[in-house]
Amino acid sequence: MNKIGVLALQGSFNEHYNALLKLKLQNNLEIEPLLVRSINDLNQVNLLIIPGGESTVIRKLLIKSGLFELIKKRINKDLAVWGTCAGAILLSSNIISSTKDQSSFNGIDITIERNAYGAAQDSFESQIYIQEFGKEIPAVFIRAPKIRSVSDKVVIMAKTNNENIVAAYKDKCLVTTFHPELTNDLSFHEYFVKKFS
Repeated sequence: MNKIGVLALQGSFNEHYNALLKLKLQNNLEIEPLLVRSINDLNQVNLLIIPGGESTVIRKLLIKSGLFELIKKRINKDLAVWGTCAGAILLSSNIISSTKDQSSFNGIDITIERNAYGAAQDSFESQIYIQEFGKEIPAVFIRAPKIRSVSDKVVIMAKTNNENIVAAYKDKCLVTTFHPELTNDLSFHEYFVKKFS
């Protein structure tokens, strides 16, 4: 049974957990979602989803729990990670923000800007075409960041109509600036599990 971790310190971790359960039942997959709150939890998984939420809060809780440095080390070794929204910010190599603490996992060579679309009331939904899926999927943007640039080693998976990069990956690190877990479409959860297991 392949355990898929969902970082459960803050943010939309329950939604990711439930999406994985739904994916398991619908596709009869040999996976078991696990809420990760401790080093012991993390040691049981080789795939980890870092959910949307508040990146500065998640960072502080990661440091307090002792998970930050361990995740950072494992990203360079054996851990496949997917960050949605705040998770994408934490995985980036460069963060544009007004806050002082900008430490990250440096998992993917992208520059990302926090809250780039505006405040919560500027949140929106859209349809995004994913080349690798060969279809459009619904995308929910909530106080979303913008990926401003990527290195030539990063694969761009999707852009908005006005050409903002919203999904990308490098090696075993996947980022989306939107929230697939807040829709009924399980394409990204299935992609993450099958590509990186």
